[in-house]
Amino acid sequence: MILILSDRRDDAVEMVLPKLRSRGVPVTWWDPGDYPWRARLTAAFANGRHIVTLDTGDSRLDLSTVTAVWRRRPNPPTPAEHVTDPTHRAHVVWQAEFLLDGAWELTPARWLPCRREVERHAHNKIIHMARAVEHGFTVPETLYTNDPAELAPAYERAGGRMIAKQINSDEFTLDGADHRTYTTVVTRRHLTSRHRLRHEPVILQPYVAKAVELRVIVVGDRVFAAEIDTSASSTARDDWRHYDDDRVRHGPHELPREVADRCVRLTAALGLTYGAIDLILTPGGEYVFLEINPNGAWGFVELRAGLPVSDAIADWLAAAEPYHPEGAS
Repeated sequence: MILILSDRRDDAVEMVLPKLRSRGVPVTWWDPGDYPWRARLTAAFANGRHIVTLDTGDSRLDLSTVTAVWRRRPNPPTPAEHVTDPTHRAHVVWQAEFLLDGAWELTPARWLPCRREVERHAHNKIIHMARAVEHGFTVPETLYTNDPAELAPAYERAGGRMIAKQINSDEFTLDGADHRTYTTVVTRRHLTSRHRLRHEPVILQPYVAKAVELRVIVVGDRVFAAEIDTSASSTARDDWRHYDDDRVRHGPHELPREVADRCVRLTAALGLTYGAIDLILTPGGEYVFLEINPNGAWGFVELRAGLPVSDAIADWLAAAEPYHPEGAS
């Protein structure tokens, strides 16, 4: 049994599900956002044994039968609507997460990309930058700081070509709307307001010249690299996440074997079975590491660069299950 933990509107899951079904693998797709208001979870201990059962509202699952878990984009636990007090709601969420973490610990399964606590560790940009250096990646001179005195010297060392990024660049909600902070090119005007830096830490790096950017997807020991050429787009040139699809070119990229192997080793060193790594290929042919996202997007790598990531994910998840082709008796 494969257990997929993700929002029910997740397009990435929809891309993988047909591949799992064609392999004859049983699948349960469940969003922890249904817990505890709709779903039921019970861990029972008796006679030296334990049984953990999950009732999703649609089916009942013995977690000891789960062979692989894909922790994709799950929502946090959600209290029932009648729990309106903010303090009480926060307490319910904490209790629910506490029990879920224990249940997952008792689930004897492979995890893609990893358990929740491992992902929090691996997602920390300071930690994965240090691991990248240890594994031989070329990295830009990088500062993680909220010290205003660091900004001007870093700007001068970068020759006046520097970018700033948030420590955590995940999407966030403000006044009910989704937002994302993008890479910002630092100008001399920013230096005059550097006192503001003390209120929020940032990442400072020299602007790295690029031939193309690369999104490298690691699934187990398989590697898929997509080129992202933003040179024709003024909107996406400094951050391809602006998604200027009409002017940005995507295509497959053949990584040198030593770079591909380094990506696999870094992913494993962080305790991950999946990783989305961002690199820059410079005009001089050097591969420069920027960051790794333990659960980063890969759909565009398949759809725009033609790389079979969904097959690799399905293969990895199904590896612990007997193979029964769809329609076989």
